[in-house]
Amino acid sequence: MSTDRDIPGITIRPWRLDDFDAVKAILDDTFASTWLPQLSPEALRTYRESGEPVGYIDEMGPAFFVAEIEGEVVGMVHWEHDFVHALHVPAVQQRRGIARALMAFAEDGMRASGVTLARLETDTFNTQSQGFYLALGYREADRYPDLEWHSGFTTILYVKPLAS
Repeated sequence: MSTDRDIPGITIRPWRLDDFDAVKAILDDTFASTWLPQLSPEALRTYRESGEPVGYIDEMGPAFFVAEIEGEVVGMVHWEHDFVHALHVPAVQQRRGIARALMAFAEDGMRASGVTLARLETDTFNTQSQGFYLALGYREADRYPDLEWHSGFTTILYVKPLAS
């Protein structure tokens, strides 16, 4: 699969069952580098007891798209209708255009489904993702308590009109 905005060397394709371990490693990497330093010991314990990210992959994996470079899975994106649930690229692969290619692919997929406004969330502590989404044309639409981590975080809702 491809888009007209491909980054050389990156292939984006639907997730396959044999991608499970690679996607889990990516989710573990981004958890450790992004959320772990922010979590309270209680929130960390709750996360570890929850079985995530295995449960997420088991349930939603067939809806994922992965980015590959030379046969290696280097990122993933998951969206449903107008909402991007996940975009993950491991730290060693960041700043290579992978996340940008995955987001362009997701936006193209939403646009093809008739979506006119894309939505996604990030937390206020995640300044790297905030800068990335702002650079892609997303704008802040709301802020509210993050209920996922139960650590007092604030979630930012970003939106972006998708022109046809």
